[in-house]
Amino acid sequence: MVTLVDSIEINTTPEQVFNCLTNLRSAKDYREWHPDHTEWKWIEGEPFQEGSVVFCEEYLHGELHRLKFMCTNTVTNELIEYKPLFPWSLIMLSSSFAIEPESEGVSIFRATIRFRGLPFIEKVFKSQFGAIRLHMKEEGENLKKILEG
Repeated sequence: MVTLVDSIEINTTPEQVFNCLTNLRSAKDYREWHPDHTEWKWIEGEPFQEGSVVFCEEYLHGELHRLKFMCTNTVTNELIEYKPLFPWSLIMLSSSFAIEPESEGVSIFRATIRFRGLPFIEKVFKSQFGAIRLHMKEEGENLKKILEG
């Protein structure tokens, strides 16, 4: 398995981080988080509830990707877990956003993506992992700017 992780310290509470993430309801909200995001819409179920499905589009390594994710677990103020749907499920296992209190008024935001560890995937996607890592880092930095004002 290939696991990509990015963490950032944000000077705010876990509740505020969680609320910012769960208030993603539109393409406009999604674009405000990162300029490479283009589309975000809930196509099944209630947002961030187990079994709900979101469709999103974003540019990664210069290419537009269209993805569907199913929310698999949400723990208020702590965790959002989701898994990609076909065809991305062939290479990607899961993703998550974790929020941990660091100290009073300070949180750690951690984004994680897990890919299948098949030699073919590691070889073909190796060059793209760098772009994905950069995108994850930028998302964390942008979230920090949004929340810290």
